[in-house]
Amino acid sequence: MGKISIVGLGPGDYSLISQGALELLQSSDRIFLRTEKHPTVDQLKNQINYTSLDYFYEKEENFENVYFHISEFIIEKAKEGDLVYAVPGHPRVAEKTVGIIEQLATENNIEVEVIASMSFVDAMFNYLAVDPADGFRLVDAFELENSPIDPRTNTIVTQVYDEFIASNVKLKLMDYYDDEQEVYIVNGAGIKGLEQKVPVKLYEIDRYRELFDYLTSLYIPKSSKKMYNTVYDLQSVMKILRSPDGCEWDKKQTHETLKKSLIEEAYEVNQAIDNDDIDELIEELGDVLLQVIFHCEIGEEEGFFNLGDVTSAICKKLIHRHPHVFKREEIDMNEFDKTWENLKREEKGETTVTEGLKRIPVYLPALMKAKKIQKKAALVGFDWEDINDVYKKVVEEYQELLDECKSGNIKYIKEELGDLLFSIVNLARFLKVDPEEALNITNDKFIKRFDFVEQSAIKLNKRLEDMTLEEMDELWEQAKFQ
Repeated sequence: MGKISIVGLGPGDYSLISQGALELLQSSDRIFLRTEKHPTVDQLKNQINYTSLDYFYEKEENFENVYFHISEFIIEKAKEGDLVYAVPGHPRVAEKTVGIIEQLATENNIEVEVIASMSFVDAMFNYLAVDPADGFRLVDAFELENSPIDPRTNTIVTQVYDEFIASNVKLKLMDYYDDEQEVYIVNGAGIKGLEQKVPVKLYEIDRYRELFDYLTSLYIPKSSKKMYNTVYDLQSVMKILRSPDGCEWDKKQTHETLKKSLIEEAYEVNQAIDNDDIDELIEELGDVLLQVIFHCEIGEEEGFFNLGDVTSAICKKLIHRHPHVFKREEIDMNEFDKTWENLKREEKGETTVTEGLKRIPVYLPALMKAKKIQKKAALVGFDWEDINDVYKKVVEEYQELLDECKSGNIKYIKEELGDLLFSIVNLARFLKVDPEEALNITNDKFIKRFDFVEQSAIKLNKRLEDMTLEEMDELWEQAKFQ
């Protein structure tokens, strides 16, 4: 086994490569460059013999594959003897292959040595005359989608190679910053004679196509303008409201006093969806999120749980219930509901189906609860085989209700009415109709027709209370054709 010496080439100016890195490059006859597209390499060409690995970029569809296959290649070459692997900048700063190589080297008992040079980050701060002690975050443009952005901290975005990447970066950053936020497009930092820095507004960055190449990064100074667009912003607002100097109403709320509010807000979300009103939906989803944060803040104050516990629990649950996504397990998607239910039972430690039926919330609307009960029972085969049998069951329950009504026994009338409703929910399930939605459609239809009857009565200078049932029924029939 050979030894891998990973050296940094510095930010691009020959004077900024470290003496140790330069001496190692000049003394080695097995040198591999991740890329030769670097100004320092242009000045080293007459001093070293090397193999460029740029061809990996042409073979792969994404950078993750490039980095992994380059790392595998270096490990295989190290098995033949000592080598030097050179990367731009500092090996420990925004250099993905180094971490992969070190991991693979450990697995293969290969020694790795890292020889540093100045990083492009040092060069950027020097060029911009900014003290990094103020704090900053380094983000790869290709990972920006999954990287949290904090406008309160200076941010550097690397690998902004072209205007297409710049446009994607711009759209992502506009979720966190004002459109007018000042941004510096920095090209060739640390390379004498090539350095450029252009201050622009955030919304303009992709218009400067001539500045984008493999030496381009963005520097975004921390912003004093609050955008309030993350869940942590909402959490901060809630902490203020619950603080000693906060709102008296917010401070006295408990899990118990808030429990109905979450249900009400969820129904208002449904209403916004039915209204096809995006602005209303945004507002109502915010109200639901507020309830979640409210409960998390109370939980944190009481020392039982916090927002992190809640997000951790739901992430673990989603990963566990989607083994076909996160573990690449083969499952029959035609039986996904059954698989989902089995996974839920496994999480809850349940050994019987009845335990799952009892777990259905008591306060769930009765029609929804009936549908859930029937669905869980059906998953283990306890269900009607033919919809005609369901029709017969509805008729049977209706007749039993009529019989009890004739006897006048209130207790049994209520029971038989419940049986009839339960059988109708079964019928709705077989017809693939949501009974809650179906009943609400009828509710809305009744209100609309009743409004016609009332307005018609007003036009006739009559009060509904003074009209006969026959007169109102005549208007009702007219309402059906409106």
